[in-house]
Amino acid sequence: MLLTKFGHACVRMEKDGCRLVVDPGGLTEPQALDGADAVLVTHEHFDHFNEAVLREAALHNPALRIWTNSSVAGRLDGLGARVTAVGEGESFTAAGFDVRVYGTWHAPIHPDVPRVGNIGFLVDDALFHPGDALTVPDTTVDTLLLPVHGPWSTTGQLIDYVRAVAPQQACAIHDGALNEVGGAMIRGFLGDDGPGTGAPYRHLTAGASITVG
Repeated sequence: MLLTKFGHACVRMEKDGCRLVVDPGGLTEPQALDGADAVLVTHEHFDHFNEAVLREAALHNPALRIWTNSSVAGRLDGLGARVTAVGEGESFTAAGFDVRVYGTWHAPIHPDVPRVGNIGFLVDDALFHPGDALTVPDTTVDTLLLPVHGPWSTTGQLIDYVRAVAPQQACAIHDGALNEVGGAMIRGFLGDDGPGTGAPYRHLTAGASITVG
């Protein structure tokens, strides 16, 4: 499949003329949804879920289908059967892509900050998008989309996470709040000059594409 990185935590996958988009949020370019056949949303935070943009896309494409957790599905009332709530352990097919769901909760930020639901998606047994959690799938992963910056993780946790998942490669996402200096620091620790994760680390700029699987 062809993977294209968009702003912050959003990616688009393409194969056989079909497009699947994950987490088109408030820090994502609206064109990420151009031509989309299906959308996956990991959780309700604004940087992963933009209700207005998603409703607009659904209005212009009556065939668009959306899979997400129950909290986000509840905010998309009015779209009927086009929205499907899924949870950990479930599998489904979205726009020709085989998808499995992992995880339940957003990573903890602070005891005083309520946790929200969060699910990760394994696509075609090759690519894993964890959302805002460090969920370890119980299967081999070719490409791990690694959330490299957030108020709920440290660089040390990211190193251990990549080691635990043991992917063939790790590609940065969740980088919308990083400046160039912060990005360079992350690359230093997760790349060849760091303590080692066992997987090559790639940082894709918005609009860049690679082949996965």
